[in-house]
Amino acid sequence: MALKTIAMSLLACFALSALSTHGMAADKADGFVPLFDGKTLKGWHTLPGGNWEARDGMIVGTSQKSEPRHGQLVSDKRYKDFVVRLKFRSLKGNSGLYFRVDEVEQAVGVFGFQAEIDPRNDVGGLYETGGRAWVVQPTAEQIKTYFKPGEWNTMTVSAQGRDITVEVNGKKSAELKDDPGRLEGHLALQLHGGNDMHVEFKDIEIRVIEP
Repeated sequence: MALKTIAMSLLACFALSALSTHGMAADKADGFVPLFDGKTLKGWHTLPGGNWEARDGMIVGTSQKSEPRHGQLVSDKRYKDFVVRLKFRSLKGNSGLYFRVDEVEQAVGVFGFQAEIDPRNDVGGLYETGGRAWVVQPTAEQIKTYFKPGEWNTMTVSAQGRDITVEVNGKKSAELKDDPGRLEGHLALQLHGGNDMHVEFKDIEIRVIEP
């Protein structure tokens, strides 16, 4: 009986190990790589305005209303075609996920596209800083169908050539076809100037699409 019990335990261990290995392989096979190690801001740099820190497995951004500059946390690398996904929790103030941006010596910090992040309004829309302003602005009724205020939400941005898609919690919130905007640039997380800010990010990953 003892030998049979030991054999069954070993089989169970092997099965669990195989499932774990398969899961790891599946995660690796999807092509996504982390942009945040959960502990430091390695791979990113800050522009003046507000405060960014790595805390409890999150990137936490805070700023005071008296700060006029848009504090940006900018990726060291530049990207062309990609899918980027992250989880965000917007508690106070106007934030966003910038992509394909260039740094500028102005209060806004960067020029380029922003997928909007906010505690209430315009979440998942597309705004072009230093360009056309609102390109896709969702309605309040649309936002209610996909956004969870005060909770963790998932945002995915796909940029391939001149086609761009934004999803929030698996639902499409913005889409552009044959857009004339920038085709390459940095990623950035925003703290909007003139706002009391508190926003949190985690599980930031990217899959680069090769030509």
